[in-house]
Amino acid sequence: MHAKDILIDGYGRVREEVRAAVAGLDPDDLNARPTAGTNSVAWLVWHLTRVQDDHVADAFGLDQVWLSQDWEKRFGLRLPRRDTGYGHSAAQVAGVRVTDGDLLTGYHDAVHAQTLQALRGVTAADLERVVDERWDPPVTLGVRLVSVLSDDLQHVGQAAYVRGLLQSAAA
Repeated sequence: MHAKDILIDGYGRVREEVRAAVAGLDPDDLNARPTAGTNSVAWLVWHLTRVQDDHVADAFGLDQVWLSQDWEKRFGLRLPRRDTGYGHSAAQVAGVRVTDGDLLTGYHDAVHAQTLQALRGVTAADLERVVDERWDPPVTLGVRLVSVLSDDLQHVGQAAYVRGLLQSAAA
């Protein structure tokens, strides 16, 4: 198995878990925050997808799906155009409200499709290419892709946990 195949599998697992975390949730549950200062399923899925979109597009020299396919307009959030949710305050988290789970999964599916397209052409040598020199050591494409995958998996796990809390409280 090649490294790109492992990455493709990993990002596919994120997609599966995003769908499972969002499936069947009504707007109240999508946007519910278990306690003040915590994240909702909607914010977590939006954020993990925004980070993947931003970082993968940057690493491959692509346009962000958020902007190029008008997802920014479809979501209608009152945030800067390129905001990914990094460092959001509790008030900003509360401002990311989604009325339809299909909007979240649709955006994630579009980002996933662009990620897969980019990954299919990756060679072992490409993974060594430096994509960010602001760090010491500089970040390679391989490290960036694993970093995004790790971040995605953590946040989708959090979304699944919040979903479980909500379902447990409703039972």
